[in-house]
Amino acid sequence: MISTTLEFITAVLGPLGPIIVAAGLGLFLILLSLPVILKKGDDPFAKLGSGGTPTKGFKKKNGASKGGMNLRYDSGKLNLAKFEAYLTPQNKDELTAARLKLLQAGYRSQGAVGNYNFLRMVLGISFLGLGLLYSLIMSGELSATQVSLYVILPGAIGYYLPTYWVERRRQTRQEELVDGFPDALDLMLVCVEAGQSLDQSIVRVATEIKHSNKSLSEEFQVVANELRAGKERVSVLRDLGERCGVADISSFVTVLVQSASFGTSISDALRVYAFEMRDKRIMRAEEKANKLPTKMTLGTMLFTVPPLMIILVGPSIYDIYVNLGGGGQ
Repeated sequence: MISTTLEFITAVLGPLGPIIVAAGLGLFLILLSLPVILKKGDDPFAKLGSGGTPTKGFKKKNGASKGGMNLRYDSGKLNLAKFEAYLTPQNKDELTAARLKLLQAGYRSQGAVGNYNFLRMVLGISFLGLGLLYSLIMSGELSATQVSLYVILPGAIGYYLPTYWVERRRQTRQEELVDGFPDALDLMLVCVEAGQSLDQSIVRVATEIKHSNKSLSEEFQVVANELRAGKERVSVLRDLGERCGVADISSFVTVLVQSASFGTSISDALRVYAFEMRDKRIMRAEEKANKLPTKMTLGTMLFTVPPLMIILVGPSIYDIYVNLGGGGQ
C-alpha cells in the first residue's frame, strides 16, 4: 500500500513528489501547533490581589478573579518570554552583537532580540509555504531544479528580510544622527556658555531638537535619564558612542571624557569640536556635489544617447532596408 501511494504521488507531482508532500505535511503541523504554543497563559501576578478595584491604567484578565487587582500592565502584545531560550542566542557575544545592532536601529525594547528572531522564523516559514504551494500548483510544468528553487529561494528571502530591514533602518538612523549633530553641538555650546552645566545642557538640547531630529533627541534623553539615575558620566557617554555607532559622536565622547579627565574648559572643547563638525558637514556636502556629475553622466548615457541614436540613424537604416527590399523584388 505504501509503495502504491508513493507511485501515485510520484506520478502526480513528479520525482520530488514525496519530498513535497513531506514538506507540506510538516508545514501544516507547524502552523497547526503555533496557536497552541504561542497562547498566552494566565499571569501569576493577576492572582495576587483578591479584593479591591483595579487601579487606573491596569486591565483585567480573563483568568483573574472578579474584583481582583492586577499588578502588571497588560499591553496586549504577544508574550514570547517563555520562548526566550529558543529565540535569543545563547552565546554572550552573539547576543550582545544582535542587541547592539537593534539598538543602533532604534529598537530598545527588552525583547527586541527575541521578537527579531521570531519574525525571521515566521517570515521564513510563511514564504517557504508560499513557494511550496506554488510548486504544488505548477508541479506538472516545473522540473526538479525549478521546484527546489521556487521552494528554497522564497524561504531564504523571508528569513533574511528582517535583517535587511534592520540594516537599512540602522543606516538611515545613523545618517540622521550625523546630519543633526553639528546643530545640536552649537545649541549645547550656547547652553554651556549661558551658565548651564553639561547635564542641564544635554536635557535642554534633547527638548529643543525633539521635532527636528527625533533620533538624536532620544539619544540625549537616554543620556539625561541615566545621569539622573546616578550612573557615572564617563560610562554614560561611552554608552552613547557605542549605542549610536557614529564616528563623530564617538569622537565627541572622547573629547568630553578627556576634557573632564584633564580639567580643561568644556565650553572651549565644544567650541572647537562644533567648528570642526560644521566644516566636516560642508565637506560632505561638497563631496556629494562632486559625485553628482559622474552619476548624471551615467544617466545621460542610458536615457539620452539611445533615443538620440534612434532619431539620427533610424531613418537611414529604414531607407537602406526599403532599398534592399525593393532591389530583391
